[in-house]
Amino acid sequence: MDKVVVTAGALYVIVLLRAGGTFAVGWLAGAGARRSRFAGRISSAKFLRAERAIQRWGAPVVALSFLTIGFQTAANFLAGSMRMPLPRYLPALFVGGAAWAMIYATAGIGVLEVLGRLFAERTALGVSGVAALLLAVCGVVVYRRRRAAAAPSPSGTAAEEG
Repeated sequence: MDKVVVTAGALYVIVLLRAGGTFAVGWLAGAGARRSRFAGRISSAKFLRAERAIQRWGAPVVALSFLTIGFQTAANFLAGSMRMPLPRYLPALFVGGAAWAMIYATAGIGVLEVLGRLFAERTALGVSGVAALLLAVCGVVVYRRRRAAAAPSPSGTAAEEG
């Protein structure tokens, strides 16, 4: 149990610094980011979806974003750029960050212990499992990149294409 507490505490500090820093960068960037060379990244589907959710639901979206993969950074940055008041943002950061830290500490330690036992007792099976996991991750990345490349540009018109 001590391992989980120490790991969760360390992860909590990390997530508070990372997410809080992302919020601060968003706060400082503000509306200027929408007129800069980063405007294309901020206008991506992920950021627009996060912005709509934050506008509609506010702080609970930020708290729940910690339970997702790939949405957390967008939600924190946009909460900052939209100037979410600190009395609303900080509780969402503390609650969401705590949930994130506990999930990653417990699941992370569990996975590491299983992998350690697997490699100690059945090395070939452990290596095969890691290789299969890496192949699956690579397959997902390639699939998503090909799908994104094949998707039509949202700003493209027939006049621009022909």
